[in-house]
Amino acid sequence: MKQSEVKELSVAELQEQLAIQEQSYRDLKMAHAITPLDNPAQIRNVRRSIARIATEITKRELQ
Repeated sequence: MKQSEVKELSVAELQEQLAIQEQSYRDLKMAHAITPLDNPAQIRNVRRSIARIATEITKRELQ
């Protein structure tokens, strides 16, 4: 997800997306451990999306 997409979501939607992205990250890591992925950069992209979402949640909690 891009930062502009993250900013448009509500807190509940952000928490839902965070759970989905974390599950996706775990699945990708497991799949990559068993058989190398065609595009291992997917792991990095999902990890960065998780960081963007978590940062936005923290930012909103502090306001």
